[in-house]
Amino acid sequence: MSDGDRANLLGGYLRARRALVTPEQAGLPAGANRRVPGLRREEVALLAGISADYYLRLERGRDKNPSPQVLESLARVLRLDELEQEYLLGLVSSRPRPRRRRKPERVPARLHQLLASVQVPAFVEGRAFDVLASNRLAVALSPRLQPGYNRLRSLLLDPEEQAFQQDWTRSAEGFIAAFRKSIGDDTDDPRFVELVGELALSSERFRALWARHDVRGLDGGTTTVNHPVVGELRLHRDKLPVDGLLLVLYYADQGGESDEKLRLLASMARTTPTRAAR
Repeated sequence: MSDGDRANLLGGYLRARRALVTPEQAGLPAGANRRVPGLRREEVALLAGISADYYLRLERGRDKNPSPQVLESLARVLRLDELEQEYLLGLVSSRPRPRRRRKPERVPARLHQLLASVQVPAFVEGRAFDVLASNRLAVALSPRLQPGYNRLRSLLLDPEEQAFQQDWTRSAEGFIAAFRKSIGDDTDDPRFVELVGELALSSERFRALWARHDVRGLDGGTTTVNHPVVGELRLHRDKLPVDGLLLVLYYADQGGESDEKLRLLASMARTTPTRAAR
């Protein structure tokens, strides 16, 4: 993320989102000589009911405090959902924000005890998707779920993780959008800067998806993974916030085939040493 991108988050977001809205979606004729993939600036301004000059100032970072009414109009034109609109509003501040000093992410002792006692794959992750703690069954499910790994980095750069995810394309989209939501306007956080820089240099997929400025929550749901030993597993995922961290649990439908496979993994985990984190 460049210094310019950090200084003008609102403009970058508006540019990225208008490029994703087609004239047809906005009720406009496409025309034959369009040079932009989505809407032109003046088209966004017209549909939002603001002047083209004012919209240009917003994109170029010359006006960083548009009214909520203007932002709501832009959200409508850009076809933002509720979460995306919330993110847009969060990029705007009426006064300078103090520089935040975040505490190091540490896992409380009680969470380590909880991880050791639960009978399903479980781990603790930080805001940047760093794995901070995990139990043996989580590591048996995936060796990338042990402390020292970053889930986003593994997903984009580790071929084993890409094979593990049955729908890697969708997983990458979801993780990157959730990562941007987690960052919000905290673009000076050293961990975020480090990770964005590494992935931007190493992953073409990250660069393409990061440029879209998608935002999404990565909460509970159901996923299917391909384990190299027990095969396909259909697992539910829940994320529980604890002291600024997230406790993540994977579990299967009780009595089903995936549940039996998890039990097999549990028995293997009792005798298999964990791999060293990279």
